[in-house]
Amino acid sequence: MHEFLANNRDELIARCKAKVAKRPRRAATEAQLRNGVPLFLEQLRRTLEAEDGGKSGESLKISGASGGDAQALSEMGVTAAAHGKQLLELGFSVDQVVHDYGDLCQAITDLAVERDAPFSIDQFRTLNRCLDNAIADAVTEFSFQRDATIARQQSAEVNERIGFLVHELRNSVGTATLAVAALELGNLPISGATGSVLKRSLAALVSLIDHTLDEVRINAAAASQRQAFSLALFIADAARAAALEAIQRGCFLSVPVVAPLLGIPGNRERLLAALANLLQNAFKFTRPGTDVTLTAYAVGERVFMDVQDHCGGLPEGDAEKMFTPFSQRSGDKTGLGLGLSIARQSVEADGGTLSVKNVPGSGCVFTISLRRQVLP
Repeated sequence: MHEFLANNRDELIARCKAKVAKRPRRAATEAQLRNGVPLFLEQLRRTLEAEDGGKSGESLKISGASGGDAQALSEMGVTAAAHGKQLLELGFSVDQVVHDYGDLCQAITDLAVERDAPFSIDQFRTLNRCLDNAIADAVTEFSFQRDATIARQQSAEVNERIGFLVHELRNSVGTATLAVAALELGNLPISGATGSVLKRSLAALVSLIDHTLDEVRINAAAASQRQAFSLALFIADAARAAALEAIQRGCFLSVPVVAPLLGIPGNRERLLAALANLLQNAFKFTRPGTDVTLTAYAVGERVFMDVQDHCGGLPEGDAEKMFTPFSQRSGDKTGLGLGLSIARQSVEADGGTLSVKNVPGSGCVFTISLRRQVLP
């Protein structure tokens, strides 16, 4: 059989490629075959040659004992494992790993019948042993790499959820702290506007803590809290909290009048947190002494909320990168780089969009777009 394999190597590889190509969404590639059929064929040929020469030890070193070796991979096992890893990277499934070796077995059998090349029972046993070991090692490595990839993805998701919680907690604590400082310095009544900011921040903290284990905060649970509300009152609430941040940062907040009958549907607290994130981001990066403008208006069936700063603009191509989780675009690393990512998720959960426009030499304009609803 080893001479048959050597003489018909190219034909066998071509037949395997043809079989693979017939499957839906499959095509044989150089990357797929690098540690697959060609190497396996050569190792199978050397195994058979060693057995024909009475070198059983050399045969087992190349292809492994029947049932494999739990302690160490054979030469064939190493390349089969690499093949399994490559197939995962190419997006193939575990059954396709098995089919790759099954194709070769069928190609050898079919060609042997066509060429009238008889093989002994022992040779077929060796072929089956090699196929069995190669498939097992390829599938094992495929599964290991797949599980490792899933674990990394799950870890990243957990980190993002934790970052989301910490970010929102920090924002609410920060706003409450500013409100307390303003109350103390200005000897203001707790029943006034600044007191309302403090109460709302504390309520947000309670809500976040109560829902720490609620992993569907942005989906199912939030959907039940959607209702129509006044855009003007919504903007006023956001502006009161943002004004404290503006004073601390040494800049100004400008808020044009909002049409009183405009409304938007959604989860008010979640959208308010999203808008607060945009305003905090604007205050963080706008130049000292400049203003941040919060403008709300309607065009057709949509309502838009623009947050414009004077950060000086962004490098070409950097706008969308800011929405990547844990992305920080300056030397100020006081945050986690999650604010804009969280804001976009929150807006999209209510069927809206969050985009950014770069104004070179001036700043950025972040725009929330939501469905318009006229209030009675």
